[in-house]
Amino acid sequence: MAVKKFKPTSPGRRGMTGATFEEVTTSKPVRALKVSLRKSGGRDTHGRISVRHRGGGSRRQWRVIDFKRDKRDIPARVASIEYDPNRSARIALLNYADGERRYIIAPLDLKVGDTLLTSATAEIRPGNTMPISNIPLGTQIHNIEMQVGKGGQIARAAGTAAQLLAKEGEYAQVRLPSGEVRLIPQVCMATIGEVGNLDHSNIKLGKAGRKRHLGIRPTVRGTAMSPRDHPHGGGEGRQPTGMAGPKSPWGKPTRGKKTRHNARTNQFIVKRRVKKQR
Repeated sequence: MAVKKFKPTSPGRRGMTGATFEEVTTSKPVRALKVSLRKSGGRDTHGRISVRHRGGGSRRQWRVIDFKRDKRDIPARVASIEYDPNRSARIALLNYADGERRYIIAPLDLKVGDTLLTSATAEIRPGNTMPISNIPLGTQIHNIEMQVGKGGQIARAAGTAAQLLAKEGEYAQVRLPSGEVRLIPQVCMATIGEVGNLDHSNIKLGKAGRKRHLGIRPTVRGTAMSPRDHPHGGGEGRQPTGMAGPKSPWGKPTRGKKTRHNARTNQFIVKRRVKKQR
């Protein structure tokens, strides 16, 4: 999980850093747990661009991840730790006692040969999964369900973890990685520990080409466009936007404008996330 630097053999290499992959034990994924991945290039079903700045990138294959962890009371042995090009976290291959193999998100300090279990009476150790009602307060958890049986949806990225704060009635209070405190049903499943690959946020791409390999196309500033293409465009030389607040290319307020309109789930938010100070 260390970060390696490169010799400055070119301007792009000078500020570039990368992962050492020292925790990865194999480079060949299980063929039965791979499916082909078809890219959309940011286009919707009508062929129109609905999400800008997407397209290209290296060809990948999707790894089928077990977010539900629904094989109860069957021990599983960690066979390997692998790299997944579709996510920032590493994945672990589990060999269950009944012969089935599945991928999971690899938590921190998970090693080949460890035994994991999904059970209400499982030991409190990284990688084990159990209902939130059976997890002690203050424990760090990840891969948290929001609806029973739907699979983990919260805290799945590299280096993230949520903390169990309190239990009251049918719900538990969980502090999410963003700082938000949310109510989650105690019957939902969660995995002990935090997600591995902590140094992912410290990696510097170094050059534009690595961004293109990820399937991310260039972003052009609105002030560099013409007024025909963007509300911020036009003017002689460098000019301010000329309006009270920044807008999107379609004239909608952006950068700080509230976009959350899901009033149905407001009742489950105990504390809003705090804006990070730069």
